Amino acid sequence: MRMFQERLQQYKYMELSKKQQMADLNIKIPDIEKNLEIIDHIQERKSEDDEDGDAKVIETNYELNDTLYTKASIDVEKLNSVYLWLGADVMLEYPLDEAVVLLNDRLNKNNEQLKIIKEDLEFLKENITTMEVNTARLYNWDVERRKKANS
Repeated sequence: MRMFQERLQQYKYMELSKKQQMADLNIKIPDIEKNLEIIDHIQERKSEDDEDGDAKVIETNYELNDTLYTKASIDVEKLNSVYLWLGADVMLEYPLDEAVVLLNDRLNKNNEQLKIIKEDLEFLKENITTMEVNTARLYNWDVERRKKANS
């Protein structure tokens, strides 16, 4: 019985770990998609024909902190690169085309990883259910055995 309960706890721990990984990916994937949309918008603005001869400027609000936003004016003509957070307090500058390639690679890898995690979670749920049923059967068998031994 102890071995069954230990195995069940192992499966539940693995399930919790996979759920945390999935939650992390569910945060990362929309961020990457948002970054790609912004770079696409910048590239579209760079390629637009400006009929009135004005500088191509994007007016935007951006987040400085969780509750603090500010405005920025971006001169698209002079913008040839973006800065990307790579993690571990590392930020690098990438040309727009290289940034798109990098972000698309990361998006594809994260989507593949999310698919694998979902499959793993399904497998773990099935095994947890099986272990719970088997534990209940073992417990019931033990109760019946004790009743027969006491009679």
